Amino acid sequence: MKAIIQRVKYARVEVEEKIVGEIGQGFLILLGVEQEDDEKEAEVLANKVAGLRVFTDENDKMNLSLADIGGEVLVISNFTLCADCSHGRRPSFIAAARPEKAEPLYEYFCQLMEKNGIWKVAKGIFGADMAVSLLNDGPVTIDINSKDLKR
Repeated sequence: MKAIIQRVKYARVEVEEKIVGEIGQGFLILLGVEQEDDEKEAEVLANKVAGLRVFTDENDKMNLSLADIGGEVLVISNFTLCADCSHGRRPSFIAAARPEKAEPLYEYFCQLMEKNGIWKVAKGIFGADMAVSLLNDGPVTIDINSKDLKR
């Protein structure tokens, strides 16, 4: 499972010009589910993301987590994170999980964020064509692959 995490001042997602999810300060998470992913991958990744200390404290040091600041998350499903660009010019998305597997894992990841103490977890619409807007804070952008967390 792959995630791109952006620390934001705010973010929102629209589908067919209607806002379907929005947050204030926190994380915009683009989440890619791969074929071999399972609930354990979601658990490892959600625990890591919820505990990331990348918000600044009173000394202007990145030392606070989402829970510490009462932060919110907007989670957007994004199969293109699973792209393989190693051959040719057209990416291959063969590593991405099929929707019938990816959607339940996406939903489970969102539930885990709530269980990890995040009071507001907003979502996009799985499989929809979405327009995401945000104000990146920092900018702070972090790339995490759950497979790297098991080592």
